[in-house]
Amino acid sequence: MDLSLTDAEERFAAEARAWLTANAETPPDTDDLAEAIAWGRGWQARLAAAGWVGINWPVEYGGRGASPVEVALFNSEYARSGAAQLVNRVGINLAGPTLLAHGTPEQCLRWLPSITTAEEIWCQLFSEPGAGSDLSGLTTAAEPVDGGWRVTGQKVWTSYAQFARWGLCLARSESGTTGPRGLSLLVLDMSAPGVDIRPLVQITGEAEFNEVFLDGVFVPADQLVGPAGQGWAVASTTLAHERGTNFPFKEEVVHEGYLSRLFATAVANGSFDDPDVADALVDAYVALTVLRTHNWRTLSHLGRGGEPGPESSWVKLTWSDMTQQMSQAALAVVGAEAPLTGPWQRQWLWSKSASVAGGTSEIQRNVIGERILGLPREQRR
Repeated sequence: MDLSLTDAEERFAAEARAWLTANAETPPDTDDLAEAIAWGRGWQARLAAAGWVGINWPVEYGGRGASPVEVALFNSEYARSGAAQLVNRVGINLAGPTLLAHGTPEQCLRWLPSITTAEEIWCQLFSEPGAGSDLSGLTTAAEPVDGGWRVTGQKVWTSYAQFARWGLCLARSESGTTGPRGLSLLVLDMSAPGVDIRPLVQITGEAEFNEVFLDGVFVPADQLVGPAGQGWAVASTTLAHERGTNFPFKEEVVHEGYLSRLFATAVANGSFDDPDVADALVDAYVALTVLRTHNWRTLSHLGRGGEPGPESSWVKLTWSDMTQQMSQAALAVVGAEAPLTGPWQRQWLWSKSASVAGGTSEIQRNVIGERILGLPREQRR
């Protein structure tokens, strides 16, 4: 593995760093989610106009044809700049790669450019009340009708559904099937008749998640992504990108900053002299180093032309453990007031979802065991 950068890559990183230094904006300090989303649309539109969104996508779809190494470099520079997360990150990180891998040229031309600018926000309609970790057990039905499908069912934990125009919806299009067979991936219009969105308040007090009820929602035939009945294979692309390509590189740099601040705080307030605190910080450092190693492996794989696969579960599992370990260590460093107020309180509360969102840690271990290590499948009783 060659970790050195070429001259062109060094220039690319410098260009990204210079633009972000000159242009990165601070998001408004507001509890109004709608106001934050409106600000985020404007910030992402500025980034897109400068060519810094979806940079690995083809130029005709709003990207700049960047290499996997350049994507990783940009994500690192972006995290280091402290700029806010992209408001349309479901579109950029999940819907976009899925459309590029399985969509038609017409679908890509229709949707990808408006994803980059955040003109149209996307959400992911996968999880259901009875099918979260075991996603293949979903029951939302897509009934074939003239010109498309009628979709009926319920989705849950849908981020930003209340602001989304489009949703990637995994539904059962072949009645009588079970498991991963007979599923199709459809692009559903979130403004269509029959869509009912109900926000869910999280432990942090925010309401970015939603329940989505679908009552006979019509989806035109040209909004099917990939072959009908093969939605599980198409959705696997979405899940692989969710777990192992874009966010780990950014989170590596973000958590480097977190850990640096924690070490400095521990030294300043004397808590580093406590062996338990010192051990917790060292454990967090080791977890971050493991994530960095996985990121290098992923980068090498993508650089050779590979696509994300089951190894993304390694990355997701490592990241989940790391963010929870670091958040727990922060409580020991900051002291008794840490769980009560301030940024570490939110980080600690939010970290509880890290082992659930994007597939539970138990599911990631199953994927690693069965699809990477070749162990026999778990026997259900």
